[in-house]
Amino acid sequence: MTTVHFTTNLQRHVNCPTTQAEGETVAEVLEKVFEKEPFLRGYVLDEQGALRKHMVIFLNGMALKDRTGLSDPVTSKDSEIFVMQALSGG
Repeated sequence: MTTVHFTTNLQRHVNCPTTQAEGETVAEVLEKVFEKEPFLRGYVLDEQGALRKHMVIFLNGMALKDRTGLSDPVTSKDSEIFVMQALSGG
């Protein structure tokens, strides 16, 4: 199963403990997580199901390539997904 991690900052706003879920793409894995924590979906994804601009996802240490469809393949059973807020400023 894929392990899905959420930053401590996100956990302060939404119930999102580290969890495990199955799926062949990032979208499928996150859908399983959202089934358990439905409020989390609206925080991570926009109304069209794309990753919100203030969010970033890493799959096995690499930034997600498909921010719209979340179709990046999860090819290993021991994959890790990290979901966090993107920071900006100057």
